[in-house]
Amino acid sequence: MIEALDYFRELNTVSVLLRLTLAMLLGGMIGLNRGRKRRPAGFRTYMLVCLGAALTMILGQYEHYILSTLWEGRYGLRTDISRIGAQVINGIGFLGAGTVLVTGKQEAKGLTTAAGLWASASMGLTIGAGFYECVALAFLLIFLAVWLLPRLEVFIIERSRNINIYVEFTSLDDIGQIIACIKAHNSHIYDVDINRDKERARPSAILSIRLEERMPHTKLLADISALDCIYSIEET
Repeated sequence: MIEALDYFRELNTVSVLLRLTLAMLLGGMIGLNRGRKRRPAGFRTYMLVCLGAALTMILGQYEHYILSTLWEGRYGLRTDISRIGAQVINGIGFLGAGTVLVTGKQEAKGLTTAAGLWASASMGLTIGAGFYECVALAFLLIFLAVWLLPRLEVFIIERSRNINIYVEFTSLDDIGQIIACIKAHNSHIYDVDINRDKERARPSAILSIRLEERMPHTKLLADISALDCIYSIEET
């Protein structure tokens, strides 16, 4: 262990700020990589989950400190009140799972909402424990992740070389024409998921594409949509 970091392992305002900021930044960096690859859980989802987990751990340390010092000396309490909070964390997980949906286009929706619910539940536990300094910092960071960072996320994703598109076309024979159009833009297709469900009016496919050169995603979509066989197309 590095002794110089012992101060930051203690429970103080500087340590709490450092822990929450690191959780937000490092979780966001992992999520940013996932978002650029067009995976379901992205920038803000990873950030909120990591932030909520750090907040829960800090709360546990704070409860131990309060019970072993202030409350034990003043009220003689020796019970473990963290058990109730643990049940809240487990319960909010089921609530968050109910917000996650997988659409007919094989796209996951609601992951950031679920992560936000979980992080908010952790913040509520912190408020209930009276850890006001940590609550103020956590609120500012969660607010930043939910309200201010979506624009940054969209800016980064729109300039990513990885793109997923959902297309509906006339028949399965047309998939070769679509692939040829994509390759004409010097792009690499690394996954094709074709829906062969006979109950659907038209066949569809989800294509994962790597653009070899930076170009607006809308240009590729416009060129594909110009094909006579295309009924609809959108980026997912």
